[in-house]
Amino acid sequence: MIIALSFLSLVLLVASALLLWQLMEQRNMVRHMLENEDTSDTGPEPELVLTLRVLDPIALAKRESKAGRMLADRLPVMTRKMVYQEVMKELERELDARDIAVEMHMEYR
Repeated sequence: MIIALSFLSLVLLVASALLLWQLMEQRNMVRHMLENEDTSDTGPEPELVLTLRVLDPIALAKRESKAGRMLADRLPVMTRKMVYQEVMKELERELDARDIAVEMHMEYR
């Protein structure tokens, strides 16, 4: 019984030593990679983009215009496009009134 426990202790000691060695090697590898990596922040700053999504363009079209009420159920894709165009126009007018220069685009996803 004592021999079996001694053998088990020896196996656990060897396994622990192996795991400790692997951990030390990983730390050395990470340290070496960080030292060799060029961490200078000379690249351009990321460009910030504002995204706007009208949650219910059909309901907005029906609420805001007579043409929207007539077209919304028959031509929903065209109605959505028209709503976004109008929202862009209104935003552009508001931002121009505040002297804020913007570049606006409509993306189809």
